[in-house]
Amino acid sequence: MNDTDVSKQIQQMVRFIRQEAEEKANEISVSAEEEFNIDKLQIVEAEKKKIRQEYERKAKQIEVRKKIEYSMQLNASRLKVLQAQDDIVNSMKESASNELARVASDKKAYKMLLKALIVQSLLRLKEPAVLLRCREADRKLVESVMEEAKREYAEKAKVKAPKITIDDHVFLPPAPRGGDSHEPFCSGGVVVASQDGKIVLENTLDARLDVVFRQKLPEIRKRLLAGMSA
Repeated sequence: MNDTDVSKQIQQMVRFIRQEAEEKANEISVSAEEEFNIDKLQIVEAEKKKIRQEYERKAKQIEVRKKIEYSMQLNASRLKVLQAQDDIVNSMKESASNELARVASDKKAYKMLLKALIVQSLLRLKEPAVLLRCREADRKLVESVMEEAKREYAEKAKVKAPKITIDDHVFLPPAPRGGDSHEPFCSGGVVVASQDGKIVLENTLDARLDVVFRQKLPEIRKRLLAGMSA
């Protein structure tokens, strides 16, 4: 083999090695590109996931704040409605109380009312002897109807007429003075108790008004709420 042949073989080997090196380099480059793209995709997806999670977290916070604000506004509205209802109810009760104060001005009608209240009290207590309290201004009216009230009770209960003692030491408060007075008052009626004081029946006009309002309050509130919603 001469020098020319040797040189050709060497050149062929060099070309082969170079080609193999280039192919290997291309493979490495392609592999590196693929790995880079995969890593880049993973990083992008991870960042997207973080962004989504952050968005969802903030969205939940906003939703929670909205619910809290709505709940607070709803509660505030309910309180306003309840306060408005209370104001109306108190105004109604005050008007009714003012009307009660006028009941005693009609002496004839009030006299009959006192008798009816005494009879009703006796029927509820069913005691042979009772202590009766009234306003000092009503004492004469009470005395004028007491015997008739005792007879009516005896007929209805089919018992002997009871003994009624008017309390001369303790009277019910006087009629309301009007204005912003906070003194105790009584619009009329009676308080009847057993002789031992263990059973007391408050049958004043004001007490009856309180009872009626307590009984009718749910219905009143329901109608007021319906009126406000309309």
